[in-house]
Amino acid sequence: MEQNKRKTVGFAMCGSFCTFKRALKAAENLAEKYDIIPVMSSTSYHTDTRFGKAEDFVAELEKISGKKVLHTVFEVEPFGPKKLLDALVVAPCTGNTLAKLSLGIADTSVTLAVKAHLRNDRPVIIAVSSNDALANNAKNLGYLMNMKNIYFVPFEQDDPIEKPNSLVAIMEKIPDAVDAALAGKQLTVLD
Repeated sequence: MEQNKRKTVGFAMCGSFCTFKRALKAAENLAEKYDIIPVMSSTSYHTDTRFGKAEDFVAELEKISGKKVLHTVFEVEPFGPKKLLDALVVAPCTGNTLAKLSLGIADTSVTLAVKAHLRNDRPVIIAVSSNDALANNAKNLGYLMNMKNIYFVPFEQDDPIEKPNSLVAIMEKIPDAVDAALAGKQLTVLD
């Protein structure tokens, strides 16, 4: 058995485009220590926004990981039966994805990747980015915070005056959150 084998971490991106650059920097930092398997939701894989072109984000994630971005349900389904990942990061995790995860809905590449991975009793690390995390999605956030094998990247209000219900993960803490989750611990903002 190889003692020095690098762990494999899935890095799944959803459509909170304003956080993509910070999330990709975190993926780059993770790649220094872990093998990365990249996943993008169909929306994030195909949508150009004022924050950048989809093809540029796809290319950057592929360069970081050295692998093709998986973006269909068919491509991520093997995560469960083949036990391909040691951990799975969802960064950014939109309110839509947060709600689906709390209800067990697996109809996108990201939500199915999470469902498939969780069947192996391994950690999922969520980097929330949602304008309604402290409103309609608060119940989903709370539910997931109490779920086995779900860990959160420490988060904060990104604009408490103009967007009082909005939360965003401190993306720079993703590598530390992964390390902690692999050790069975929830990273806090004080760590």
